[in-house]
Amino acid sequence: MRIEKEAVLRELEKKSDHPMLLKELMRALKVPKDARREIKKLLRKMIQEGEIIKTRGNRYGLPQKMNLVIGRLKGHRDGYGFVIPETEGEPDIFIAAKKMEEAMHGDRVVARIEATKPDGRREGRVIRVLERARKQIVGRYEKGRTVGFVIPADKRITSDLYVTPENSLSAETGEIVLAEILSYPTKTRNPEGKIVKVLGKADDPRIDTMMVVESYGLPRDFPQEAMQEADKIKESVTAQMRRGREDLRGLPTVTIDGEKARDFDDAISIEKTRKGYLLRVHIADVSHYVPQGSALDREAYERGTSVYFPDAVIPMFPEKLSNGICSLNPKEDRLAMTAEMTFDADGRRVGYKLYNSVIRSDERMTYTAVRQILVDRDQKVRERYAALLPQFELMERLAMQLRKNRLERGSLDFDLPEPSIVLSLTGETIDIIREERNVAHQIIEEFMLAANETVAEHMTALEVPFLYRIHDPPTPTRIFEFNELLKTFGLFLRDLERIRPKSLSDVLDVVKGRPEERLINQILLRSLKQAKYSAENHGHFGLASEEYTHFTSPIRRYPDLVVHRLLKKALHQRMSQDEQEEWGRRLPEIGKHTSERERASMEAEREVIQRKKVKFMSDKVGAIYSGFISGVAAYGLFVELGSYFVEGLIHVSNLHDDYYIYDEKQHALIGEHHRRTFRLGDPIQVRVDRVDLENWQIDFGLMEEEKPRQRKRRSK
Repeated sequence: MRIEKEAVLRELEKKSDHPMLLKELMRALKVPKDARREIKKLLRKMIQEGEIIKTRGNRYGLPQKMNLVIGRLKGHRDGYGFVIPETEGEPDIFIAAKKMEEAMHGDRVVARIEATKPDGRREGRVIRVLERARKQIVGRYEKGRTVGFVIPADKRITSDLYVTPENSLSAETGEIVLAEILSYPTKTRNPEGKIVKVLGKADDPRIDTMMVVESYGLPRDFPQEAMQEADKIKESVTAQMRRGREDLRGLPTVTIDGEKARDFDDAISIEKTRKGYLLRVHIADVSHYVPQGSALDREAYERGTSVYFPDAVIPMFPEKLSNGICSLNPKEDRLAMTAEMTFDADGRRVGYKLYNSVIRSDERMTYTAVRQILVDRDQKVRERYAALLPQFELMERLAMQLRKNRLERGSLDFDLPEPSIVLSLTGETIDIIREERNVAHQIIEEFMLAANETVAEHMTALEVPFLYRIHDPPTPTRIFEFNELLKTFGLFLRDLERIRPKSLSDVLDVVKGRPEERLINQILLRSLKQAKYSAENHGHFGLASEEYTHFTSPIRRYPDLVVHRLLKKALHQRMSQDEQEEWGRRLPEIGKHTSERERASMEAEREVIQRKKVKFMSDKVGAIYSGFISGVAAYGLFVELGSYFVEGLIHVSNLHDDYYIYDEKQHALIGEHHRRTFRLGDPIQVRVDRVDLENWQIDFGLMEEEKPRQRKRRSK
């Protein structure tokens, strides 16, 4: 007998006055006794997914009917935390330190709401841990007289891990270790564990990345079965593989990537037509080599994405694929999927074709070389690539027209600098510079956006299951707060209830070149939601696009591989009704999982960069730098240094000339007596007072000769 979870939910909704025993639920659903095992299995799955709750009295109910919330616990170094509900749009729940019970940062928990404040803030208590976030902890080992302990590197884990001598792996005090958790914390006892690996000394330049890799559980080695599959893959394209594909090997074709890139997902061909342009975007056909359900596919799904650190890469596929047969390397035949798009002279797409192809890249270009050709007009470089100059000039013209059209429709373009870590041969950070973004980056960006939109529109029109890249509009609260900030600069948004991307992009245009440009860009970026993968098309707010997907990077993003598989089935009209139903069931989970993996990899990348920044500043205590206020909180000012893209804190207790009050609307600290104002975006001069390598933080002191503007009191 097949029991649908929808029927269970309907029955529990009916019995909203009390949770139900298993026998009551079986009776209501007319489930025979011999199907008891099946319904228990379904209920366990629904509990795991957070759809229902099982009480200590073995009753089943709906969380919302029991004043309970299921979510992830986000811990804070001071001991308290917040439960982030799994139901989108539901507000977080504050959990005081004494109400965390046995939960640790990252755990999936059930929380009971105990109070709701007048401003809507909710407070509660963790009542159960559904799923542990981690089985291992990375940290610094300290040897005691009778027992040692591991101090977690992640300060959101507030309990040290006790380690008995027999479980210490002979680690020495101060060494960085990986420890397995043997028992989790209780109200009265710390967690206990055993050291399974000594990672190294704290001053090893490579230790930052090693710690983050282990802390996030990022898999460096591939399973044996996946490696065996990779070893069996042919290293060149055969005549049989070319059969049934468009042969584009005679077209002038290039890849354009960074100097350090080794996996080339995409290549470009372009021609001038009588009425405009013919652009071909060729994407590595990874799906040809990685069958659905294979060991390679399963491992790629688990990883979700490649992870890029300043000193290491954790690829989604073994090197034989990612840097070998799948990579569009120069002078080698490669299988691809091609998006062929025709544009008129004004950059409007007037036609397209999507098909399987075989290509041969003529050159592996870098962003720097293309900039030297198009911007610097470097004669030596232009002579070196003379045969391709017409293609590069066509690329620039079309890309700039596409960019103009995209911005005119309301696509948001944030011009915020990104840091680039410069390493020595031994792996030490020797400089932090601004990541270059030039015309070559814009060419690739526009062409990839065009290909992604074209594929998404094609699949949407076919009305088949698909995986979209979506970006929902910001919440009304966020828009209201952003508008309050704009008012302080004499600007405002119209129609706050139905905000459109164009309204926000117009603001970015207005402030371009003004002192407050960076401030407004940053606050707007923080106000937006995070993009994610979804089986439902909500459009992409930030790009002002009605249909969007990720098609262009299947070597390093699993969703792109899924999109290739779906597109291939659609192109060959091979998706049966059963397959459509199966994909319809699978895609929501694929979207959820890959979005989570993307967020985890981004957090890991950010953490490594932060560690390298702090280490870089460790020998600069006492140095004076110019910067700007990058964040304001009740407890102080965050300042980013203009020279190094490094952020530190001036604690409010170190502002000695007044008592400072936080003005949330103005994003400012204002002196209670003298009205001296420190506002987000203000230039400021600071001194490096302290570099904390334990907590990865930098403390600044204010140079007193710096006098931010003083606000005059208005006469009433």
